[in-house]
Amino acid sequence: MSALKHLGVERVIATNAVGAMNASYSPGDMAVPEDILDMTKSRVATYFESAPVTHIDVSQPYCPDLRKILIESCNGAGAKTWGNAILAATEGPRYETPAEIRMLRMLGGDIVGMTGAPEVFLAREQELCYSTLCFISNRAAGMQERLSAREVTEIGNKVMSQVLTIIRKAVENIPAERTCPCVKAMDQARA
Repeated sequence: MSALKHLGVERVIATNAVGAMNASYSPGDMAVPEDILDMTKSRVATYFESAPVTHIDVSQPYCPDLRKILIESCNGAGAKTWGNAILAATEGPRYETPAEIRMLRMLGGDIVGMTGAPEVFLAREQELCYSTLCFISNRAAGMQERLSAREVTEIGNKVMSQVLTIIRKAVENIPAERTCPCVKAMDQARA
């Protein structure tokens, strides 16, 4: 994120494959998360590990403007879309256990993936607008017989043209001026 900021990037639309923990979600559906559960353990999650103490507000971890544009673009592309999903980000590279999935569901998670944290937090620390378009590649552990990377790739190949269409539509509709809270994330981050 720091390199993107250095290059002058202001907005980031990420993509990731996720498993469905919410029984209503199906492989091939799209999700635009509104919140995240960071279950990672060993990733550096901040640029501010030393003084001065810096507390970034992540009441809205994903840029609300980019989220809205992505949801509208999904709808315009005819994709079945979940616009209020909670993404649980796990460490990987292994898949989660059925017990972990049950726990994450009890915590409110709808989808699970190995990407998303710390990216969303690092983007906010750099005052970048960040949102992600997730395609659901499988049902999570314990909700189907077994998980495989092949299944993720197969679903990814099926939905990739739709993902690209959605991103193109989103990029076309991004306004020139940023008016979201991401722009001033550092304003009140230090006492």
